[in-house]
Amino acid sequence: MTWHVAEEDLRAYARGELTAPLLWSADTHLAGCAECRSRLAGAADPVALDEAWERLDAELDAPRPSLAERLLMRLGVADHTARLLTATPVLRRSWLLAVLSLLVMTVLAVHLVDRPALFLALAPLLPLGGVALSYGPALDPSYEMAVVAPMHGFRLLMIRTVAVLTAGLAFNGLATLALPEYGLLALTWLLPALALTATGLALTPRLGPVLAPGLVGGAWVTLLAVVQSQAPSGTTLVPFTAAGQSASAAIAALATVLLYQTRDRFDARPVGGFADGGAV
Repeated sequence: MTWHVAEEDLRAYARGELTAPLLWSADTHLAGCAECRSRLAGAADPVALDEAWERLDAELDAPRPSLAERLLMRLGVADHTARLLTATPVLRRSWLLAVLSLLVMTVLAVHLVDRPALFLALAPLLPLGGVALSYGPALDPSYEMAVVAPMHGFRLLMIRTVAVLTAGLAFNGLATLALPEYGLLALTWLLPALALTATGLALTPRLGPVLAPGLVGGAWVTLLAVVQSQAPSGTTLVPFTAAGQSASAAIAALATVLLYQTRDRFDARPVGGFADGGAV
């Protein structure tokens, strides 16, 4: 090297104040000159240097928000709430694709055998299963983050429930459009879906996040099997008649009231394992 960076320029470089074209020249020279790099290290403020490394470490370690998370934050959702929502297992692509594939196969089967009960029996179970898989230490990989979230456990549960129900009901609605020949009958899954989901949530503080929806789903399947065995061939099953729809609406309303009355239990340790201080 026939020249080195001037001491004054090195100090300005260390402070980030050196401007072009001297900055370009210093960058090129420092890349090949060990002596000037050593002088630069001595000229740098150690406190400012440590702070810069800390900022860099924090930037590199911070998880990058997904597209859905950024969209939620643009809509005004708090960053921690958006992170907890997008971390919900059943809002991930693998689960959504699996649900969509199952619905497509069910709709195709209905067209082949001309039995809408196949779809009407399955559709209410998908939102129930989605909500069941969206919380609880055994099911949710982001459970520990949810426990320390700065919000009431019941509120977080409701936020996730609404998000999961929105996705599940949207898919069910799209599948319903593929069954236009059945008219309003193809929509009779909606009230049972709300009734099953609300009942599963209302029983969760007592039975836990796995057993409660499992029993509710099993009861639904058993009911349909019994009704199917007793119904004349070609008739509409009772749960999908006007009387059955009224019963579903009443059960959904009652379960919602019970759920609200037990909302504080989602911040305790119920059967099945919510941790103290969290509910999701």
